[in-house]
Amino acid sequence: MVTLYDVPTEELIDAVAETLRDEFTEPDWAAFAKTGSAAELPPEQEDFYHRRAASILRTVAVDGPVGVERLRTRYGGTVEGSTRYRVAPKHRVDGSGSLIRTILQQLGDAGLVERPPDGKGRVVTADGRSLLDSTAGDVLEDLDRPDLERYA
Repeated sequence: MVTLYDVPTEELIDAVAETLRDEFTEPDWAAFAKTGSAAELPPEQEDFYHRRAASILRTVAVDGPVGVERLRTRYGGTVEGSTRYRVAPKHRVDGSGSLIRTILQQLGDAGLVERPPDGKGRVVTADGRSLLDSTAGDVLEDLDRPDLERYA
């Protein structure tokens, strides 16, 4: 049986993003919101919101239970220090919590993630794991790589 660990991450995220496009729509403000304070502009990709949702779903499945704060750290970035003298070091900043929180809520409404009994963070549900694994099987069939033949 093929699992989400058996296929390349980027191909899996692309395929899951296509599936999630039918599950839920992005909020109106998502086209104008930055992904964090490290970004100067909003993302230019047409399907950014669904790709980020697929990436968050995979991250929750791999690292769960995981909360908004850990996801903000993961999807954060760096900003330059002082631009006047160019001597200040770069600083680490977190990603957008509103974007991540909204995606987690929509994934929860779709039944793909849930809160564990202790109430800390989110874990993937059986439906979410099934979606990831079945999509990984479809991705593996589409890949034409000899190093992945053993999983077919």
